[in-house]
Order: sequence, then structure tokens, then C-alpha cells
Amino acid sequence: MEFDEKRFQIIDHPLVQHKLSILRNRATGTKQFRELVTELAVLEGYEAMRDFPLEDVVVETPLESTVCKQIAGKKVAIIPILRAGLGMVDGILTLTPSARVGHVGMYRDPVTHEPHQYYCKFPPDIQNRTCLVVDPMLATGGSLTAAIKFLREAGVRDIRCLTLVSAPEGVKAVLDYDQDVRLYTCSLDRQLNENAYILPGLGDAGDRIYGTK
Repeated sequence: MEFDEKRFQIIDHPLVQHKLSILRNRATGTKQFRELVTELAVLEGYEAMRDFPLEDVVVETPLESTVCKQIAGKKVAIIPILRAGLGMVDGILTLTPSARVGHVGMYRDPVTHEPHQYYCKFPPDIQNRTCLVVDPMLATGGSLTAAIKFLREAGVRDIRCLTLVSAPEGVKAVLDYDQDVRLYTCSLDRQLNENAYILPGLGDAGDRIYGTK
């Protein structure tokens, strides 16, 4: 299955691959799993914000004035999909400490695998911000497409989705749903099983982040 490279990017840096292999290991404990999710979010966020525009600014060094670059007025919002997406928020905030954080709460029906919303709250100026939607797992794409729908209805123009492990079915669903959304992942895994879990995957990210497995 091939995807539009302008809208879909696999972050395959050696550090990402190394950390992801530890993340997948069933023997990795909750503390280390949580730390790895944060570290991977930093590395992925770095790539997702690579094209932010720059502007010149004059800086006084200890020796002289010089012209440097700074990000030109970009306002960012981080939108985790509860609950697993919360594990990626601190990583992104280390890159953009002034970002606002909204939340979308959804759970997946165990029979139909369809998402059900139970909470949604965005910053009041969400329509003026670049939104980074974060969720470690992209399985069927139901939760992510629902989050995109809520953000579009709120007037958001620039939506970038960051996941750690994705199934081809979910990637296709997201890219087909919205022709302008951009999607970043650390791994495109093989497929979904009959219970809509990603193979080889890493289990339930929420359970492993919060020690509830």
C-alpha cells in the first residue's frame, strides 16, 4: 500500500528505531515505557515542525549585535486523544513550551471498534493555531478521523497528526478522510488483527503508559 509522501512521513531516524524496539518489548516496564513515549514524541515533533516559517531578529551577544532566526509567529496547540495521547504531550511541550493544550476523549467500542466521544475541549483561539494531534497508536483511524472532524468544525486549517505505531488501514482511513491533513509516524506496521489491534504493534499503549494492563 502506497501513500502520498507529501502528507505522510515515517520518521525512521536510527534513534527512533532503537527506542521503538525497546518500546515494543513486552518486558519493558511502565516507567521506561512512559519515558520512551516522551522521547519519541520529541523526535517526531522535531520533524513535524520542520517547515515552520522563520523571521530575522537582532540579538545582542556578549560581543556584538547579530541577526538570528526565530519562528515567525506560529501558534501551536497540542491535542492529545485521551488517554494514551497524554503520554506524548510533555515531549512536544519541551519543544514548544508556550503551546496550548486541548483534549479529545474517546473510547473504542470492544465489539464494533467504533470510537465514542466523551470529552472535547479546545483553547478558545484554536482556529488560529497549528494543531498537533497526538496518539501513540493509529489502528482503524476512527479516533483520529473523529478528532480531525472536531478540529475542522472549530475552524482549524493546519492539522498535523503524530503517532508512534500505525497500521496501513488506519493511515489510509485518515488520509482518505481529509485531503489536507498531514500524518507522521515512527513505524508503519503490518496489519490489524481480528480485534483491530496493530501487528506486530506494542500492545495497548494506554495500559502500558499508566500500568493498567
